[in-house]
Amino acid sequence: MREIQFREALREALSEEMRRDENVFLMGEEVAEYNGAYKVSQGMLDEFGAKRVIDTPIAELGFAGIGVGAAVNGLRPVVEFMTFNFSLVAIDQVINSAAKFMAMSAGQYSCPIVFRGPTGNAGQLGAQHSQNFENWFANTPGLKVVVPSNPYDAKGLLKASIRDNDPTIFMESEQMYGDKGEVPEGEYILPLGKANVVKEGSDVTIVSFGKMIPRVVLPAIAELEKDGIKVELIDLRTVRPIDYATVINSVKKTNRCVVVEEAWPLAAISSEITYHLQRYAFDYLDAPVIRVNNMDIPLHYAPTLIEATLPNVKRTVDAVKKVMYK
Repeated sequence: MREIQFREALREALSEEMRRDENVFLMGEEVAEYNGAYKVSQGMLDEFGAKRVIDTPIAELGFAGIGVGAAVNGLRPVVEFMTFNFSLVAIDQVINSAAKFMAMSAGQYSCPIVFRGPTGNAGQLGAQHSQNFENWFANTPGLKVVVPSNPYDAKGLLKASIRDNDPTIFMESEQMYGDKGEVPEGEYILPLGKANVVKEGSDVTIVSFGKMIPRVVLPAIAELEKDGIKVELIDLRTVRPIDYATVINSVKKTNRCVVVEEAWPLAAISSEITYHLQRYAFDYLDAPVIRVNNMDIPLHYAPTLIEATLPNVKRTVDAVKKVMYK
């Protein structure tokens, strides 16, 4: 088991799938000549050539549409958005085309496409470049939505996404591209729609996904362990489909739950988790579920306001202690 960066895990997944299947290709802004805005595609132009690693103009609606058309005609495009904030320009192709081809063609056409790129806050980038749209895309039938939290998951889930016959939204984090983690040398694939019990515990369940796990939840768990609180951590990995069964079974054991999500609170993934727990595990709950989300405002530029707006370790620790009545 070697230790590699998040970006390297993604590059390995892309390269392995492109070697395996000549129908797979990568397109997006700066993915070729510049080796990728975040160096995910470094060296891939040299190996695969300009017909399979394609630089596009700054025209998300246009190149997303080309990708959808290619997918419906038998290819397997991977479309990179420099950030999912820019996917809003292309959202008609994602929501009204890719997600609906299977249903509107009565199963005659599938659309095996992956839209990938970074999501969420990456520092002082202002309100227009710091947004989370996981719940937006997860609200759309026909899409699958994947949000990995570490290099191992990133590689296994991206390979699964590329092979999947449904359109998949694969959301990363700018702040995690340099994160290192253990990744096996050999081939492996992680199934979409299956959560990971990262850590077993008996006192409280924390449910989260993506960047929140290494940046907020794991440090919070370390603090809680100093007080003898045993946390069970569930990484959803995918937020459409959601593995409700794993979450519910965990809460039946711990009887308490906190959901940590970097997103606005209204109609969030955390709202959905909370509903399912009160619907299917109500009699097992010893306290109301608490959500730790972004504050319900656009993210400001000032670092002090960023800290006050986003989920953090203190808010997570406080939420856990509150559901434990401590």
